[in-house]
Amino acid sequence: MPASLSSLPTPFVAIDRARLERNISAMQARARAAGVRLRPHAKTHKSPAIAMRQIQTGAVGICCAKLGEAEVFAAAGVGDIRLPYPIHPSNAKRVLALMDQATISIIVDDPEVARGWSDAMTGARRRLRILVKVDVGFHRCGVDPARPDVVDTIRRIADLKSLEFLGLLSHAGHSYLAKSHAEIERIAVLEADVLAQLASALRDGSTPVAEISVGSTPTARFIGRQPGVTEMRPGNYVFVDRTQVGLGAARADDCAQSIISTLVSRPAPDRAIFDAGSKTLAADGVRGFGTEAGFGLVYPFPGAPQPDLTIQLERLSEEHATARVPPTCPLRVGDRVRIIPNHACVVTNLADELWLADGDAVVERWPVAARGKST
Repeated sequence: MPASLSSLPTPFVAIDRARLERNISAMQARARAAGVRLRPHAKTHKSPAIAMRQIQTGAVGICCAKLGEAEVFAAAGVGDIRLPYPIHPSNAKRVLALMDQATISIIVDDPEVARGWSDAMTGARRRLRILVKVDVGFHRCGVDPARPDVVDTIRRIADLKSLEFLGLLSHAGHSYLAKSHAEIERIAVLEADVLAQLASALRDGSTPVAEISVGSTPTARFIGRQPGVTEMRPGNYVFVDRTQVGLGAARADDCAQSIISTLVSRPAPDRAIFDAGSKTLAADGVRGFGTEAGFGLVYPFPGAPQPDLTIQLERLSEEHATARVPPTCPLRVGDRVRIIPNHACVVTNLADELWLADGDAVVERWPVAARGKST
């Protein structure tokens, strides 16, 4: 194994061990202080090695976006996996196979889909754990809590044969579009209030609601303002990225993931070209409160404590990052930089491996075992 990051060919994804461990411990402490269970979303890292660190620190299990991810983590020994993604009953054979390896729970938001799962589980003589997804404002998946028949709809799902109704689940993804800390806090408070009202109405009708699960890294810092919640499911917190910095959910020196890239051309005094294009950095724009445009924060490599804000990654091609630089920029062809990406989760899915490091020293190589598992 290479001894240092400096000896690796670029571009590649590096993980700062101290920051990673600090982020894992801090979120676990936040969950513990709020009296809720932490179930991290593993789509951010797609790595069984990191999932095991999270579980050893106190997480009750993980979330996966797709069955393919769950199959990787179950095979690696993760014993409790939740899929907060709408899965069709045509996948029953795969879910049943997973249930032989781990405790599995899924979400539903459609009575007909729920009935399909009921039929599949009844035929297999099994019982599947489910939660009903609630739309708390992101308007993606989930039952509409404003519908007059929403409580009856959830109750009908909960009463289906061979399904074990655990409770309600939401994702306040619209927090990523917020314009202020106060707006994110309002989103978090409203999320909990919507779920609490639904849970109360269900309980009044003798439908038990054991779990209320929420999940979003931007809103996670307000878990203390979410009474009644039993579980939180942030994912990005394990690495954090430029978007989380822009949303006030992290500081730049919390960012554990970065891309090491080499300057490969300096064709004009005000332009520099790096070897990390959209196939490495991803093409996601940045979000946040007044955050400048561009495709990442650039630090001179290896140990610069602050980003060089005069280097702006303005445009990505597949293999090139075109940066605007001042004519006085000292970087030359062959020099390396460290880039904090806009969106860590997508960067992980573009990489074959993650290089864990202390400073410039390589500690471990982690394959991105669940990379590309999109089915």
